Order: sequence, then C-alpha cells, then structure tokens
Amino acid sequence: MPGYTDAVFAPLDADHVLERVAGGNETEVYRSDSGHLAVKLKAESGGSLSKALAHARELRAAAEAFAACLGPRYSIVSHVLLARDSQGRVQTLVVQPYLAHARPLAHLDYRALSRHERQALAGALRDIIARAQRAYWRTGAMPDLYGRASLNPEERRRNRSLTRLPQRLWSFLVQRTLLRSHNLLWTGDTERPVVLVDYDPVRRSRLYRRIYYAARQALFLRDRLVIRLILR
Repeated sequence: MPGYTDAVFAPLDADHVLERVAGGNETEVYRSDSGHLAVKLKAESGGSLSKALAHARELRAAAEAFAACLGPRYSIVSHVLLARDSQGRVQTLVVQPYLAHARPLAHLDYRALSRHERQALAGALRDIIARAQRAYWRTGAMPDLYGRASLNPEERRRNRSLTRLPQRLWSFLVQRTLLRSHNLLWTGDTERPVVLVDYDPVRRSRLYRRIYYAARQALFLRDRLVIRLILR
C-alpha cells in the first residue's frame, strides 16, 4: 500500500506519513505506523476552523447515536479530532481501532466458512437489520450498513459523475446486498462476528434522506432473503 504524506497527520504521526489501506464514497482510510489505529480523512470537506468544528460535532453525534443503535457487540469506538493539513485547511479526522484480522463482508468467501460460522453471521446480520430499523422508526436515521469502495480519489470523483448514474443505481438496488458490504467487517469471533466501522450520517437534503431510507427499508427485505442462502 502506498504512503501518503501530509501535515494533517501530525497529531498522530511524527513524520506525517501514513499508509493508505482503503477508500470509500467520501473517505480515505490510513493505518498508523504501529498498526493499531485506522485514521479516516475526508479531505474534500476541509476548510475553516468553524466549518471543520461543525462537521466534527456532526460526525461525533452520529457516531454516538449509531453505536448506541447497534450496541457494543456490533460497534467500535470512534474519536474525532481536528488538524491543519499541508494546504492550511482544517480537516476532520476520525480515529478508530485498526482491526487487522477483520475482513469486509464484500471480500468474504462464504463457501470457506463452517456451518457454525455461517449461522453466527446470519444471526448477527438479522439482529443488525432489526436494530437499524428500530433506530430509523425512532429517530428518522440509521447507519449505512453497505458502503462503497474506491481505489483512489480520482476513481471516487469519476463515480460521482452523471455518466455513472445508471451504474450507481444498479449497484445500489441490485449488487450491493448486505453480504457484499464494505462497512461491515467479519471478525472471525463467533461471539462478536460482525462490526460496523462507518458511522457517517447522510449529509443530503431532507427529501433525499427520506427517499434513501425508504429504499433501504425495502432492500432489507431482499437482504433477509439473501441471508437465508448462506445457511445452505
């Protein structure tokens, strides 16, 4: 994995160089030199101190709400901090434990799992869906259990273009089932088999959020059927 150098990592790393390990729809993910921390940077949202502070408070509130929604069995701790990058912009960093041996469900070979492991995974996913639905009916929001991956910022920008809209819709409605999630990780621990690593809120208009969450509710029905297949 390539290293990335920026003064934004100064609070966590002496030489300001961290290894990039993943990328999402809005986030670049790096690993600390010790291998103990995952550092998430939303470089496109940087700016003034007041803007970054408001963003940090929003992220912290969402992380606390979503972690409470899923409970300690399926969540990990997130710390939010501010740092100035090499361009002088104030950025928001999210710091979490780095789960070295966990794998996104999108990369999991379900055929290699034992029946006991598949049962533990299916039970965990059903419980997570139920918890997310209860949070939605109670608060009008729920965590993103799916997520998207990107190889680099350039690919992320291309994916947002209008020409990619049909492909994004097809991925959202058909391809990205819960068993192909990038935000849920398989730990291999049957007592705590799955954990969520993304706690970002949906930062769009109220109408967009209503449509998005309504679609997710419908897709949970599909996912419940797909989950039954891994028991076979």
